[in-house]
Amino acid sequence: MEQRERDKEKGNERWSGAIANLSEMATNLDSLQKLLIKKAVYVDDETFAKASLGSEQARRIKILEQRVETLERELDAAISAAARARTEKRQAEATQKTAELHEQEITRELENTTKVFELHMEELRAKQEEISKRDKDIKLLEAVIQTLGGKESRSASG
Repeated sequence: MEQRERDKEKGNERWSGAIANLSEMATNLDSLQKLLIKKAVYVDDETFAKASLGSEQARRIKILEQRVETLERELDAAISAAARARTEKRQAEATQKTAELHEQEITRELENTTKVFELHMEELRAKQEEISKRDKDIKLLEAVIQTLGGKESRSASG
């Protein structure tokens, strides 16, 4: 039983608190209504429609201004990226030009080396031909010497 009485008391306290809150809200609502009546401006439908249109247009203008700012930032970023790309392109072109000049220099050196090598080969061939000719002359002279030496031996023995 005691428990029921305690629960009843708690329930009564809750209801009392809720009623007090509702009374306070009613008082606040009355104060707000009085304030609105004093400060409110009453207009006809046409004036309200114009004011609403103006308000909507102001909201749209604000949205469009934000969009313009966003687009300006994107444009600035794109311009910066294009400038970086142009700089990188110029650097790449300069590097390519340097590489082409280096390639031309190496090609000239190779051509010159080839020409020198060809001249040395011609000189070696000429020397080889001279050596071959002298070798044939030596063999011919050896044959003549052997032939003459053989005749002398026969003449001396005969």
